[in-house]
Parts: sequence; C-alpha cells; structure tokens
Amino acid sequence: MSFVETPLTLSTAAMSWQWDVPALVITAGLAVGYGRALIRRNGHGVGWARGACFLIVGCATWALATTSFVGVYADTLFWVRALQVVLLLFVVPFGLALGKPVTVLRTTLDAGGAERLDAMLAGRPARILLHPATTSVAMLATPWLLYLTAWYPAALHYGWVDQLTRLVLVAVGFGYFYARLQADPVPRRYSQMISLTITTAEMIGDGLLGLVLWLGPDIAAEYYDRFARGWGPDPRTDQIIGAGILWLLGDVIGIPFLMALMRAFVVDERAAAIAIDAHLDAAEPPPTPDVDHRPPAESSSSGPPLWWEHDPQLQERFRRRR
Repeated sequence: MSFVETPLTLSTAAMSWQWDVPALVITAGLAVGYGRALIRRNGHGVGWARGACFLIVGCATWALATTSFVGVYADTLFWVRALQVVLLLFVVPFGLALGKPVTVLRTTLDAGGAERLDAMLAGRPARILLHPATTSVAMLATPWLLYLTAWYPAALHYGWVDQLTRLVLVAVGFGYFYARLQADPVPRRYSQMISLTITTAEMIGDGLLGLVLWLGPDIAAEYYDRFARGWGPDPRTDQIIGAGILWLLGDVIGIPFLMALMRAFVVDERAAAIAIDAHLDAAEPPPTPDVDHRPPAESSSSGPPLWWEHDPQLQERFRRRR
C-alpha cells in the first residue's frame, strides 16, 4: 500500500518513478535471454519485427506499468489501477506472444531438451490448460474476480498480493494470446475461425464488466475513503473513468489482435488450399493416350461423335466396361 498525496498532473506523471525489483528482474531476464537467443537465430524463423514486439510491447511495457506513474499511483487512483490491469492483462501478453518465445526457447536447448519441451506441450495437462476454451474462460473470469471479490482490496492493502496479482495477470493474458494466435508450437492447432467467434463473445463480456463497474457500487470504498484525497476526481467519478478504461481501451487494444487473427486465418486457409490441391494432384491417375478402340466400320457409320466421347473420364469408364 503506497498512497500518494501529490496531485497527478502531466509534470508529476513524468517525474514519478519507483523501483519495482521483482518486475525489473523478471523483465530484464526475459529481455536478455530472448535477445541472446534471437541473435543466435539471426532472425531466422522469427523475424526482427516479432523480436521488437517481445522486447518493446512486452518487456518494456511491463516494466513501465510497474515503475512509471502507473505503478506509483496505482494504489491511489482507481482509474490508474485499471490502466495497469489493461496493460498487464492485454498489452504485455500480446507483445510477448507475438515474439514466438517458445520457438526462440527451443534454440537454446539441446536435442534432449527440445524433445522434453515438445513432449510437455503434447501432454494432457498442456492440452487442457492451453485449450482455447480454457484460456478464454480464464481471460474473461480474471477481471470479474479481481474487481467483484475481496481480491481487489487485498491487492491494495498487501504488497505481496499486489505483486502476485501482476504476475497472474501477465500469465493469464499470455496463455490466452499464446493459445489463440498459435504463432508458436501449441499442443493442438484449431481453426482461426473458432478464435474469431470467441473474440466476439469476449467483447460482449468486457463491455458488461465496464457497465457493472460504471453503474454498480463503489469498489474498495473503505480503502479510498480512508485517505480522503483533496485532489483529482471524487471516488465515484474515479471508478467511472476506470470502468471506461477497462471497457473502451480493452476494445481498442483488441483491434490489433483481431487483425493478427484475420491474418493468421488467411494464412491457414491458403495453406489448406495448397495442401488440398497437392492431395488431389497426387490422387489423379496419370493421363492415358486418347485412342479409339472401336472398329473402323462402326466408327464411320455412327455419325457425328457424341459429347461424352471426348470426355476423358467417361471414355475411360466405357472402355473398362467393354
């Protein structure tokens, strides 16, 4: 719990920083390990754009969400905490998943380690935990549980609960985007049409949570009333602003995700069409010379040729019957 008495302005936002050692250690370790593995791959199979997504959108945003004014004022203003939740649940995991970290991780392992990783992904626990339905339910349920149970006040009062909450948000979000984007090796691949359908339902769920926070009772009212801020929005307006951030900003961030899903859908459909064409080409019998086996007298006396006489499949069928 770290209540800040200084009013939040543009100047104080730029000057407000704090040390969040656990977050800095985790993000620095991820960035260094991923960067070294990416350099070893020389961008092969991953691409530098995906690497930038992992390092900037993922790791850097994670660090900023905990050390900048967002982390400083998260215990003071409801809307700042809502902004932090959106960053850690949506933005950071999306950037991490775009970087294909599992693919990059396999390059740092020897043959035995890569086999164990593949076996773990193919196991039943991974198939259940990383199923699109499982990760989608977790993604929808986590914000509801955070704000409508004792979880939120506990995160405000106890630092260790706050730290654990941040890790849970990133973990749930990463599992969701990892299973839905399917850019990395996954236990089982599903059609992206399923992801597009699920996303529509999720947008409705996000909107309902925003309405509940907007029109419902005050969240952690005792905590915020205890400090009686003399600056900024009143607690009710503060919660309404936070509800709008969770609702609108969450939908805005969902646009790049939808674009990524549509791109993956097009790629999958194109690959499926190529595979079908190759299968049909392999199953097609080799062409046979078009030779008329009828006696010359019959051929000359039969009049003009019928349409089916020049159809290769019908020719072959009637030839077998003879």
